[in-house]
Amino acid sequence: MEEMEEELKCPVCGSFYREPIILPCSHNLCQACARNILVQTPDSESPQSRRASGSAVSDYDYLDLDKMSLYSEADSGYGSYGGFASAPTTPCQKSPNGVRVFPPAAPPPPASLAPPPPPPRNACLTCPQCHRSLVLDERGLRGFPRNRLLEGVIDRYQQGRAAALRCQLCEKAPKEAAVMCEQCDVFYCEPCRLRCHPPRGPLAKHRLVPPAQGRVSRRLSPRKISTCTDHELENHSMYCVQCKSPVCYQCLEEGKHSSHEVKALGAMWKLHKSQLSQALNGLSDRAKEAKEFLVQLRNMVQQIQENSVEFEACLVAQCDALIDALNRRKAQLLSRVNKEHEHKLKVVRDQISHCTVKLRQTTGLMEYCLEVIKENDPSGFLQISDALIRRVHLTEDQWGKGTLTPRMTTDFDLNLDNGPLLQSIHQLDFVQMKVSSPVPAPPILQLEECCTHNNSATLSWKQPPLSTVQVEGYILELDDGNGGQFREVYVGKETMCTVDGLHFNSTYSARVKAFNKTGVSPYSKTLVLQTSEAWFSFDPASAHADIIFSNDNLTVTCNSYDDRVVLGKTGFSKGLHYWELSIDRYDNHPDPAFGVARIDVLKDAMLGKDDKAWAMYVDNNRSWFMHNNSHTNRTEGGITKGATVGVLLDLTRRTLTFSINEDQQGPVAFENLEGLFFPAVSLNRNVQVTLHTGLPVPEFYASRSAMQ
Repeated sequence: MEEMEEELKCPVCGSFYREPIILPCSHNLCQACARNILVQTPDSESPQSRRASGSAVSDYDYLDLDKMSLYSEADSGYGSYGGFASAPTTPCQKSPNGVRVFPPAAPPPPASLAPPPPPPRNACLTCPQCHRSLVLDERGLRGFPRNRLLEGVIDRYQQGRAAALRCQLCEKAPKEAAVMCEQCDVFYCEPCRLRCHPPRGPLAKHRLVPPAQGRVSRRLSPRKISTCTDHELENHSMYCVQCKSPVCYQCLEEGKHSSHEVKALGAMWKLHKSQLSQALNGLSDRAKEAKEFLVQLRNMVQQIQENSVEFEACLVAQCDALIDALNRRKAQLLSRVNKEHEHKLKVVRDQISHCTVKLRQTTGLMEYCLEVIKENDPSGFLQISDALIRRVHLTEDQWGKGTLTPRMTTDFDLNLDNGPLLQSIHQLDFVQMKVSSPVPAPPILQLEECCTHNNSATLSWKQPPLSTVQVEGYILELDDGNGGQFREVYVGKETMCTVDGLHFNSTYSARVKAFNKTGVSPYSKTLVLQTSEAWFSFDPASAHADIIFSNDNLTVTCNSYDDRVVLGKTGFSKGLHYWELSIDRYDNHPDPAFGVARIDVLKDAMLGKDDKAWAMYVDNNRSWFMHNNSHTNRTEGGITKGATVGVLLDLTRRTLTFSINEDQQGPVAFENLEGLFFPAVSLNRNVQVTLHTGLPVPEFYASRSAMQ
């Protein structure tokens, strides 16, 4: 029932209707409130005269009156409209329902002392709800029918309302009423009475009674029978369908509705009740749906709160997982730094040990030579002087260029590539919160511009010609060259990229996609690329200073009697690779070594002396495999001038095999190889070799692979 209360209150005074009248616009007003908001218009400016003269007039002619607001201390909170000439000049408050009204120019006498004044000539009334202007005829407000049905509903509502004795002016939680004003017909709590109904001015004459007495006086007010507005002594007995209003017999006898369809009041009452009931059924269904919808919305509030907690937990878990992954990667990178640190220290310490031994030998030779010089035996001196002079020169040569150069730098040649990760972190966002715009179309790979060279690949792409979607960048992905997972190799705005450091003789798959703020496009078509066979030469930059290069760095020899190491320019970490070395010169039966090594292998000792090289050293009769100064698998068969030594590195099977003159030399030399390996040779001045690369796998290995 409480929801109905707003239907029972006057839009002007904000209280329950008292003697309500029905306006032609179907809205209701208290009769006293209607009398207060009457407006008198001059004869020349009356709506009738303006319409007769053709001037434009609308139902909103008096709308501006509602925008004026005046106040006086005598205002009870309701106020009233008055004539223009008597409009006060102090602003007033809003009435409780928000409608702004004018107070009267002078306080009217109490209703019990003076009859209501007749309506002014050419008076008009503006409905405070729809703002429609209504012109009164000579009957004034008596021309509007009394809404006795509404009075009855209000009486029943007030009698059955549990909280009837509450203040009617409290904005939020109504307080208990302290008094009731019989003239204002309003219940006041004490603060609202002091604020809106002060005991001074015209309000001082109002009678304030206890709330219970005021409720009884309301209930005992007599209800009149509905009578005709034109014939007050006649009751309504018929209903005019055209005028949509009840009429009496005298109205019919006077011919006011002679051409209208008139029906019995009781029959039309039942008919309209039936129509209202049917309309209420539909409205009831809508109200039921609205209640269910409100329940759904309240459930959504609860669900939103639960989902928010769940989503926040999920977001925290995802971010924690990213942090954990970053910490794990951090530990791995720190481990690599520690390994690099240990490796550098080991190389430097090994060089310190090596130089210490050689320095001790040099110092011993110098002291011995000085003692020999002190001797006074010429013949004895001349017997050993030539040998000592050669030893001194040879030792001096050993301290030549490169020997007194550190084999390792103090700097860490490691640079953390965190750019793509930082960009990914900056792009981390909620997809559903991004601007709803199209994602880019998949890029098109330009096959005519894509190519490979040695172990590098160049790829070029473009957007589709008809695409108008903005692109912020591209992501290029390559697999591992063995059909494995794709990985990002480039992220940026360019449409061409060259990827270096790929494996020789390998097949790669490449694809590209575009991205913008909305998301990522589908992938382009996959392009298959084949890298070249391994073509490489010896590397002067990493070789010992005694190595002599010729033939575009494909042929090497040495100017020292000691073994010196030279590496190839290209390292291998994947795939099958085979190269050969032809013996161009072979004097005095030396022991050259052939194989693979790490980049930091010792350069002034035979290949295989340390743990950074895997080699086969060979003389004119036999060969041995050597790693970390361990000699294994002596095999008959040596080399001479014109012979060919083959090295076959199979990183798929992780093995190293050697051959002499295209025949396998001994068993598989080394197994379980993993990492980055460079072709390597150690030789002295008695040997000269030439490198041959990009060769097919030898027959003995190809046939064995086919059998397996």
